[in-house]
Amino acid sequence: MAIRFLRTEGDPVLRKPALEVKRFDAALGRLLDDMAESMYYYEGVGLAAPQIGISKQIVVIDANESGLLELINPEIVFAEGEEVDIEGCLSVPQTYGEVKRAARVKVIAQNRLGERIEIEAEGLLARALQHEIDHLQGVLFIDRALRILPPDDMETVE
Repeated sequence: MAIRFLRTEGDPVLRKPALEVKRFDAALGRLLDDMAESMYYYEGVGLAAPQIGISKQIVVIDANESGLLELINPEIVFAEGEEVDIEGCLSVPQTYGEVKRAARVKVIAQNRLGERIEIEAEGLLARALQHEIDHLQGVLFIDRALRILPPDDMETVE
């Protein structure tokens, strides 16, 4: 396993739609392992492949609710309710904003073996799923933010 270099705002890979994964092999498994290790190293809740420079529809999330989730080609198929909360992003360092998201979501995806999985979530996990899936479409949280918090307010968030 290896820690991967994080791409930050301004890197073109973060702004383009990621490609569908079609090969489920040992290389994909190694990439998922590297992504998880990198997410934990950078102290994130989630990490999408474009954030490490790979334009593929791959996401890892650990929102402390159900442990590590590995999602390949994830798609939100149901969303309801609304919640506004503060978000940050490893690819937009030292920036936080208020973002409106669905309160509950249902996501279908594939696991590292290519098997179909389904996740229903609310709370932090629902927010993380939406945030990371946005990355796969070239969307950053700052694009959805109702407002960016002033730097003085950031100290109370961390």
